[in-house]
Amino acid sequence: MNLQATTTLTLWQTIETLAAQLPFSTQNVGRTLSTTLSDTLAAGGNVFQFFEGSPVRLADGTELARIDLRIKREDASKGFLVLELKGRCVPLGEVRQHYAALEITDVPRGRSLDEATTFTATPDWGRLSFGFTERNPDCLAFVAFDPA
Repeated sequence: MNLQATTTLTLWQTIETLAAQLPFSTQNVGRTLSTTLSDTLAAGGNVFQFFEGSPVRLADGTELARIDLRIKREDASKGFLVLELKGRCVPLGEVRQHYAALEITDVPRGRSLDEATTFTATPDWGRLSFGFTERNPDCLAFVAFDPA
């Protein structure tokens, strides 16, 4: 039995919808992604509260393998959200069709196949980063939302 949630949104619609909801909240992110975000009670969570959602399959076959939302406990932060992807391969060319102005903001340093080359767009709300890991450098591994 497959308990994975599904949504009618594509990856690109999901990104646009989430960005339009800033600041992030567990309710809005959960509703958009058709999942419930639970507090992970992570160690070191005295600055941030960490929330995780169960996997979600998007309409275009992309899977959100892990949903990681962090919200600062003390101030009214806009949150930080990472979507880890699997399923359909999303190549850099497809990312560039949606976000043409990308700069490389991080590169692998040879310590792990999970290190990523990260391309970042700077929409008016902050930074939107797209990571391609060494393990599978031709396919998008994660999308990170870092509101300003």
